[in-house]
Amino acid sequence: MPDAADEPTLTEVARIARDLIRIDTTNHGGGRSAGEREAAEYVAARLEGLGLTPELYEPVPRRTNVCARVPGRDRDRPALVVHGHLDVVPAVADDWSEDPFAGVVRDGMLWGRGAVDMKDMDAMILAAVGDILGAGEQPARDLVLTFFADEENGGVEGSALVVRDRPDWFAGASEAISEVGGYSITVAGRRAYLLQTGEKALLWLRLRARGRAGHGSGFHPDNAVTRLAEAVVALGRTPWPVRLTETTRALLDEFARLSGAGDADPDALADLAGSAAPFIRSTLRTTTNPTGLTAGYKHNVIPDTAEALIDVRVLPGTEDDVLAEIGRIVGTDVEVSVVTRDIGLEAPLHGDLVDRMVQALGRHDPGVPVIPYLMGGGTDNKALARLGITGYGFAPLRLPAGLDFTGMFHGVDERVPLDALEFGRAVLTDLLRDC
Repeated sequence: MPDAADEPTLTEVARIARDLIRIDTTNHGGGRSAGEREAAEYVAARLEGLGLTPELYEPVPRRTNVCARVPGRDRDRPALVVHGHLDVVPAVADDWSEDPFAGVVRDGMLWGRGAVDMKDMDAMILAAVGDILGAGEQPARDLVLTFFADEENGGVEGSALVVRDRPDWFAGASEAISEVGGYSITVAGRRAYLLQTGEKALLWLRLRARGRAGHGSGFHPDNAVTRLAEAVVALGRTPWPVRLTETTRALLDEFARLSGAGDADPDALADLAGSAAPFIRSTLRTTTNPTGLTAGYKHNVIPDTAEALIDVRVLPGTEDDVLAEIGRIVGTDVEVSVVTRDIGLEAPLHGDLVDRMVQALGRHDPGVPVIPYLMGGGTDNKALARLGITGYGFAPLRLPAGLDFTGMFHGVDERVPLDALEFGRAVLTDLLRDC
């Protein structure tokens, strides 16, 4: 049962995260969504309470985006975009220990869909800016606070339309921070922080096999379902080779240094991250994961068409090579079409903003290394890149060693420690005040 005694003592950042979790913003993709309007209105009200003037933009009904600019001390410097998304992936309540939309506090943690991805960061942004403005201070430079719709569907009805239609929101901005980085992992028994300096490119594909319709009892070698199944198995089991980038090479070098492992195999080095190892290993290679199957309409009817969805994440700049290889793997009898394609990113591993993020973590957790990494998924930084804005993942959280944090992205029993939220609020406040 939830610890009711915890509720009255929640800090502001935890209350904001809880309130946002309790607003169901489930995004099924393909335009099927509960919508972000109520969450956006909640955020806008919080921003107005800080004396800011938020704007709401709803290019598609109920797919609401919010933006407010915080004037900085030096308005001649390029602005920093600080952004989050308000939608969440679906949650099957029967699979969870707690109602995924109840915002329950139990065992020192806030439970619910979005606690990790990414209503925790939304709350930290609002709380950190509130700390700065509440103290009568200003950030070092203009902050463009933006909360997007539809990130969990690639931003098709969110950041992509905002960047297209409202580029004025980001006027003068050169850099951005958002998810997914700044959190701690354990490497060879030592705490370290991952700073996201890149993202793999995205290819959402549809495979379509065609055959001859017929009776389910017949001898039928021209079966679309069989043909599709063979292609899905071949692609899903393809052992894509390790291919390092500047970012992943830097990450593995630091893992080797921390562990004393020397010139170990890249996968062996990734395994040093414990529960985060699958997350890290996915950044070292292309991944091709089947995520959906559609075929048939009756048990005794062989359909003439069968389809599969494949989530493909590739290293930046390798998209065309991977598409060609996928065509070879599935064969000429299966059609491959691109549903969604988005760019990969690799930002500089050094520079003023990176240094300040590292320093902000160091002030609150001295002596702990900060390691660059290439995220296997994608964020709204991809859309901002089209405006020439360089994006990083920095949602700082100091996490207990035994918590499988990366496994909770889109997983069950998503939860975040309350003290990690407070840590992130403090780190983010320092960063935004001084960067």
